[in-house]
Amino acid sequence: MIPFNKPYLHGRELVYIAQSVATGKISGDGVFTKKCHDFFETRYGFKKVLLTTSCTDALEMTALLLDIQPGDEVIAPSYTFVSTVNAFALRGAKIIFADSYSDHPNIDPNEILKLVTPKTKAIVVVHYAGIACDMDSIMKIANQYNIPVVEDAAQAVDGYYKERPLGSIGTFGTFSFHETKNIIAGEGGLLAINDERYINRAEIIREKGTNRASFFRGEVAKYGWVDIGSSFLPSDIIAAYLFAQLENLDDIQTRRKQIWQRYYDNLNKSIVNSEIKLPKVAGYSTNNAHMFYLVCSDLEQRTLLIKHLKENGVYAVFHYLSLHCSEYYQGNYAGQNLVNSDLFTDNLVRLPLFYELTNEQVDYICEKIISFLNV
Repeated sequence: MIPFNKPYLHGRELVYIAQSVATGKISGDGVFTKKCHDFFETRYGFKKVLLTTSCTDALEMTALLLDIQPGDEVIAPSYTFVSTVNAFALRGAKIIFADSYSDHPNIDPNEILKLVTPKTKAIVVVHYAGIACDMDSIMKIANQYNIPVVEDAAQAVDGYYKERPLGSIGTFGTFSFHETKNIIAGEGGLLAINDERYINRAEIIREKGTNRASFFRGEVAKYGWVDIGSSFLPSDIIAAYLFAQLENLDDIQTRRKQIWQRYYDNLNKSIVNSEIKLPKVAGYSTNNAHMFYLVCSDLEQRTLLIKHLKENGVYAVFHYLSLHCSEYYQGNYAGQNLVNSDLFTDNLVRLPLFYELTNEQVDYICEKIISFLNV
């Protein structure tokens, strides 16, 4: 069976883990955490970054930093993972779900504009498959109504919008290093802070509501409880693994892009007249090759395609279920039908994509897709 994903060990991950252990400090903000922070701030120009235990935790920090209160409204896509909105629901916010484009799962800015009210306290956008949302249009709305924007860039490491790194455009950006992402640490995340007003409080929230970070920099004589917060720091062992990946980011990205392009070239010439659609990359976005997916004509076709691939030794999977239809939230949703979100819920299928996937395996998978369409 060709798996959907396979975590990649580039070579120095275990070496750096051993070095981290040898320092005698494997809790948060050790040597390798600082190396990771320096990497992101230098390479992408983020004003401040903080490693977290997950992208979920990074999102929860943004909800705390924005002081989300019960009754506040937060606009977000319905076609996303639950963490995108759960961070704000935990603070009592009402989630206002927006639809996707008809030809891409990203949130449609025109749908955002329809949903803004005086209660809107945040707009959360997701760069699906590492492809940028239309950030100019989104930021125009945000600036018009003075609403902070959170970029959920969980899938978008090393992705760009018009030469601007994803995660650097909104008030905050959040990233994931889960084992299914391009750059991994097993678990782990990152908060990018693009508005300097939030930097000091972000450090406090991340340190359980204490000013411990300021204390260790010698800025205060002692530290104590000064705000709300939680324990969002990852172990330096996780950071050690992550830094080894970051050192090889260009190599990892190059190989993933080669795989993505091979899929596209093989299938584009063979299924161009079929009902199955290939992924779309907007002209304002780079492609970080996080994911290669197909959009089938309906749920039945997708179910049969996944079954066909599995019978031929290929593990392909569907993706998100529209959150407005979820068991938890459907009773609270009173908005319009989100037809595009539901379309991707029923029709989108993801193909295997990982560093060690061979060209021969990609060709084999494409052959099986083509044979399915020719049945």
